[in-house]
Amino acid sequence: MLAGILIPLSFFALVFGLMYMYWTTRHKERLTMLEKGADPSLFRAKMPNTMFFTLKLGLLFIGVALGVLFGSILEANTNLDEGAAYVSMIFLFGGIGLVVGYIFQSKKTE
Repeated sequence: MLAGILIPLSFFALVFGLMYMYWTTRHKERLTMLEKGADPSLFRAKMPNTMFFTLKLGLLFIGVALGVLFGSILEANTNLDEGAAYVSMIFLFGGIGLVVGYIFQSKKTE
């Protein structure tokens, strides 16, 4: 009973603590750079990187969805274990999605 409450609570406390440390450290680093005379435009995200990240993330999710679908088909039509079918197909199609995203990105930057 107590573990059912403490485990999720400690997980969210850990995630919050890590995010807090990341943002405060980043803020201090940026303030120090600005005091030393760094250009504030260094902190702005570049648009093409964001576009390619979104593309890769979308292709990864499409690959994972196809992996689940093909894992279900593989599990139903073969004697392969359910866990092995799903995990192998998810990693296979997720990886294929990331490779396709890399190919798109390399062709676009040329």
